[in-house]
Amino acid sequence: MRRVVSLYLPTWPTDRIRRRLGAPLLDEPLVTVITEGSRRLIGAADHAAHTLGLRAGQTIAHAQAMVPNLHIVDAVLAEDEASLTELARWCIGYSPIVAPNPPDGIWIDIAGSSHLFGGEEKLIAHLARRLTGQGITAVACVADAPGAAWAMARYGDQSIIPPRCTVDAIASLPIAALRLPHQTLDGMHRLGIERIGQLAAMPRAPMVRRFGKDVALRLDQAFGHAFEPLDPLLPKETPLQRVSFAEPVGRLEDLAAIVQRLAQLLCGDLVRASLGVRRLDLIFERVDRQNIALRVGTAKATRDAKHLAKLFDERLQTVDPGFGIEAAILIASKVEPLSDKQIEAASLRGDGASDVDLSRLVDRLGARLGAKHVYRIAPVESRVPERSTQRIPALAPLTGLTWPEGLPRPARLLDPPEPVTATALLPDHPPAFFIWRRVRHRVTKADGPERITGEWWLSEKERASLRDYYRVENEEGARFWLFRDAPADEGGRWWLHGLFA
Repeated sequence: MRRVVSLYLPTWPTDRIRRRLGAPLLDEPLVTVITEGSRRLIGAADHAAHTLGLRAGQTIAHAQAMVPNLHIVDAVLAEDEASLTELARWCIGYSPIVAPNPPDGIWIDIAGSSHLFGGEEKLIAHLARRLTGQGITAVACVADAPGAAWAMARYGDQSIIPPRCTVDAIASLPIAALRLPHQTLDGMHRLGIERIGQLAAMPRAPMVRRFGKDVALRLDQAFGHAFEPLDPLLPKETPLQRVSFAEPVGRLEDLAAIVQRLAQLLCGDLVRASLGVRRLDLIFERVDRQNIALRVGTAKATRDAKHLAKLFDERLQTVDPGFGIEAAILIASKVEPLSDKQIEAASLRGDGASDVDLSRLVDRLGARLGAKHVYRIAPVESRVPERSTQRIPALAPLTGLTWPEGLPRPARLLDPPEPVTATALLPDHPPAFFIWRRVRHRVTKADGPERITGEWWLSEKERASLRDYYRVENEEGARFWLFRDAPADEGGRWWLHGLFA
């Protein structure tokens, strides 16, 4: 299913000027000026200017009378649009299908890439956070259709319209959200039509006769009843291969063969450029102009065509060819230098000097489970058990740290530790029994205590932290890692922190 982000940049012209000049400050009002005949009008106003009552279309003389300390810069519409296109190219990091929507927006089709960021909500939050960090005001909305996402981003309050809920979600929005000309909007207002739902409730034939076919088209595009194509940008100077077909194709076997052919051609280009792939985008162009994008990543740079093609095997089964696919593009959207490597001699030595290459396994698992779910555990210098490990990329280089020998630790840590009810026969002794998750365990063997104090250099609270850990075994041979968070005479509580294999 198609899922499109509409990225709305309400103050893009002034944001661009601030990023280029480094001034004025955010709390100082800034506007751009355009010339219409002999009149000088506000072209765009930043948030501070809006707060003071300035709007696009006002004369500069009126604006300066309202705000004497107003910063004024000549508008350069061509530079605004060119910079917007460059920002759209930057957004290709989120999806291969990105199209600028001048003068203040960008469209991003994330149907094939949202899973790489943990879902749609996390993707748009990550996008908005990065843009805000660069001084760019941005609002994003995800919907099934570009028109619905555009409308909600500018006139609504939802960041995500659930699939197949577009009609109900935008029915209450004003008719200005349909991207109609001002003359048409004025005519609707005179008839009392203020909301999209009111327009949609009108009989179709009278509506078309009164307002024209464009109104019906915009309404259908907003509801997702009419397909609205996006013209995607391609990254500059990026290795890619494109193939067109005399007749549309759609069988899964044909798609797999196409990917293999494109991968071989692309890897040939990468060999000549001494580059390796880290991220690969596959775009299928359907005959109805609806593009389908798939994205995969690799754990390290590679140009093995067979391996790269296999990464798309499972994802190809989700492709809906519609009435047929007429072209396919394979893009190496992220590359790294990769020089040739001699491997035969190392394998013939027989001394075990060559390392096992796990990158292909990591790539296949990442394509199936998601890159964030493939990792390894590395040690961290910390006394507190739950802080002594961290997740790192599966093929990250060794840190040189190791866990201390002679300190047995459970194979599974509970984070956070779970409270248990325990009874010890003597103070500072291991418990005779404990109850965890409503199950009573009688302790037959125990070892401890191992006292672990808090990391006092981090905070004052850590100075008072103290834990006495015990390794215990129940009647059935199951082993547990328990601790008491204070001495018995101070009323310490018992906790279960880990399970031994």
